[in-house]
Amino acid sequence: MSEETLHSYRLNSTEEPTDEMLHAIMEKVAESARESSRMAEEALQRMFNETCQRIAERKAKKS
Repeated sequence: MSEETLHSYRLNSTEEPTDEMLHAIMEKVAESARESSRMAEEALQRMFNETCQRIAERKAKKS
C-alpha cells in the first residue's frame, strides 16, 4: 500500500478497510508508538543525568 493511500484513508462507519489497509495502519501506529517511547526514554535519561550532575555539584560545594 502506498504512503499516499495510507495517509488519505480515514476510518469511518461507511467504508470498511481491507485487511491490507488495517495491517498497514497498525504497522504505522506501532512504529509511531515505538518512536514515541524511544524519545520519552531518552528525555527521561537526560533529565536523570542532569539531576545527578546537579546533586554532585551541590555536594562538591558543601565539601
